[in-house]
Amino acid sequence: MIKYNLICKSCKKSFDSWFASSKEYEKLKKLKHINCYSCNSQDIDKSLMSPNVLNKKNNKYEKIKNKKITEIKNTIKEYQKFIKNNFQYVGDNFAYEARSIHYNNKKKSKNRIYGNATFQDLKELKEEGIETETIPWVNENDN
Repeated sequence: MIKYNLICKSCKKSFDSWFASSKEYEKLKKLKHINCYSCNSQDIDKSLMSPNVLNKKNNKYEKIKNKKITEIKNTIKEYQKFIKNNFQYVGDNFAYEARSIHYNNKKKSKNRIYGNATFQDLKELKEEGIETETIPWVNENDN
């Protein structure tokens, strides 16, 4: 089977059609059995098409790519586990808590926190000299 992208010279519509072989296409065209679905014209030509070829190299590349993505996700999950075990989760109050730790020396030595902050919050914290880091977070349910 072969798929051709056909174009009608009369109405300029393009459409795809399947044929048993290129010889079959030529035979049907010569017998005027190919017509436009839109205007019913038989003045049809093949247009340029790129073949859709699957090969082992592409499949091998996809497997390598998927393996690397899985390795990266697993590394991120290990970091997340470490953070969850060693830092206090403060949720959406991250900016407030970070300022509180920064400006109150007593809290500073005791607390390590993680949580959620907007880009604006992070920008303001940086301008105040409060160091923060942003890391990607992967849901535990993601494969």
